[in-house]
Amino acid sequence: MDSTEVATKTHAVCIPFPAQSHIKAMLKFAKLLHHRGFHITFVNTEFNHKRFLKTLGSNSLDAIPDSLPDSNEDTTQDVTLLCESVRKNLLAPFHTLLAKLNNDAIETSTNPPVTCIVSDGFLSTFTITAAEEIGAPIVMFYTVAACSFMGCKQFCAVVEKGLAPLKVVYVNFGSIAVMSHDTRTACGVWLPFFWVIRPDLVIGESAILPPEFVAETKERSLIAGWCPQEQVLNHPSVGGFLTHSGWNSAVESLTAGVPMLCWPFFADQQMDCRYTCHEWGIGMDINYLRDTLVGSTSHCISLMKNKAMEWKALAEQATGPHDSSSTNLDNLANQMQSRKL
Repeated sequence: MDSTEVATKTHAVCIPFPAQSHIKAMLKFAKLLHHRGFHITFVNTEFNHKRFLKTLGSNSLDAIPDSLPDSNEDTTQDVTLLCESVRKNLLAPFHTLLAKLNNDAIETSTNPPVTCIVSDGFLSTFTITAAEEIGAPIVMFYTVAACSFMGCKQFCAVVEKGLAPLKVVYVNFGSIAVMSHDTRTACGVWLPFFWVIRPDLVIGESAILPPEFVAETKERSLIAGWCPQEQVLNHPSVGGFLTHSGWNSAVESLTAGVPMLCWPFFADQQMDCRYTCHEWGIGMDINYLRDTLVGSTSHCISLMKNKAMEWKALAEQATGPHDSSSTNLDNLANQMQSRKL
């Protein structure tokens, strides 16, 4: 590609919130834009950049400091500290990166100038300011369901009416949910299962399973530290998904036609659970007692599969080349390329 072609390409700078599910969703969106002719710069914080994205190449990704101390790559960052650090510290390095990209476009022609910014909605505290400073339009990318977004939007009105705050217990889940020792071992005493266990899953201790649990379930279990979730959900052997009800996981299960056992922990997961179970009829809200798990699993697999397959068909229809999701994305891409946001 010659310098003229480079200079005229639409250059989108994509910056996700520094948590794995947000990064994955933004990467997927960036790939869709790239297929539509965009030049992409994907921005990550140093922690996650080092953790699992370096293999994409030195020119594919840029990192900015998150101002948090280095920690073991097998642990998750504390979400409260991370949000505070994002609010206080990321504007300056992000602005510096944008300036560098525009300078490189002028001096070396290795990339086009920044045309627009695609920001995770949870980073709006500084990305909108940065976009205004360089005169670039910005698109806010939210990794939550529309119902959860509306819940956040209406929260102040709910407080004014005296309906909040509600009494919610928060147990320091870090950036991803964690559980107690007892609930961990209660999970594996029902049907044959495949369980992905992060090293930091259990509060205050190792996630290594007790020997008696391993012995009891060894003939019907497969345990791993990581898996390609979409491939697993689309495997014909999978009959149900015990999930924390994060929105990305819910969408992936829905598009695979797999019914869900919903075990929400925090943030938007309660709302996702409610819609999955009570509005769409493709999941079941479970208690973490052993007897409940057994009954819920059987009920989920036997009665909800047909409904889940209906939702899978709807998702496939919406994402066809000329269907609603694809058409909406094409319209957004055209607006971004014409700078008419």
